[in-house]
Amino acid sequence: MRGRGAILSSGYRSFLAVAEAGSIRAAARELNIVSSAVNRQILMLEEDLGIRLFDRVGRGLRLSEAGQLLLRQVRDTVDRHDDVVAELDTLRGLKRGRVRLATVESIAAERLPHLLAGFWRRYPGVETGLVVAAADEVLHLVETNAADLGFTFTTRPLPGMRIVHHEPHTLGAVLPPDHPLSGAAELRLDDLAGEPLVLPARGLSLRAALEPALARVGRGVTIRAESDSLRLTAALVRTAAAIGFMTRVGIERELAGGELAWVPLADADLLPDHLDVVARERAVPSLAVAALADFIEESWGGTAVSAG
Repeated sequence: MRGRGAILSSGYRSFLAVAEAGSIRAAARELNIVSSAVNRQILMLEEDLGIRLFDRVGRGLRLSEAGQLLLRQVRDTVDRHDDVVAELDTLRGLKRGRVRLATVESIAAERLPHLLAGFWRRYPGVETGLVVAAADEVLHLVETNAADLGFTFTTRPLPGMRIVHHEPHTLGAVLPPDHPLSGAAELRLDDLAGEPLVLPARGLSLRAALEPALARVGRGVTIRAESDSLRLTAALVRTAAAIGFMTRVGIERELAGGELAWVPLADADLLPDHLDVVARERAVPSLAVAALADFIEESWGGTAVSAG
């Protein structure tokens, strides 16, 4: 009993001790206080609740029906508190903990490794399971509780999801650095007529963002390939003088090193693309998952929003 009831008021601690010990005298010994104080706490609790918690049988006490109900609730409260304390001790001691992450390729390329490197410096005892998947599969893994957090891009609302982190991102054209259009302030799809284009594959959020503009220009563009891989698209831009489409996320290193150029698209009918970190709406996160969610906001800032 000692230490377990720290979350409880003195009245409930006395109630729990008497219920478990079977008498006021035994409970007083357990609590290391005088019997009269325990009896007084029980009487005050019964008065406060407006119901009898014990039946007096001879010199002993027996739980009433109301007392049995209250005992179950008090024990449940103490047990849940003990579980939380155990997890806190685990994180404080950096002994163990696990989070399961699902992510799209673009976030896995740069953003997520840097995020996890900082997180592991703070919590070296937290193990991380990682799966790289397409955007819809990331959402499915979170929905089915196969992943605690999902890192994805999307152009649509996400019902049933809690948005841990939200960032709007501009879609742009990715070009070889020596391409005549690489120095433009902005581009439209019409500006790319006749250029060999590598489109995002159908089903990707990038393709969904492009679709309205692609439908408008129709046959005015030359499609050389469709790809569901960020790395393959970047390689085709570098080696085949093609033009791809993506946000800056995932190609930060190539842009900084001058291997690729990126120009924002200004078509008014492009759909906004968002980087979202998501969890199941009603999932209760472990402390390790909650610690990572807090670290994401600390590191990335941005806006936490409701799924709507």
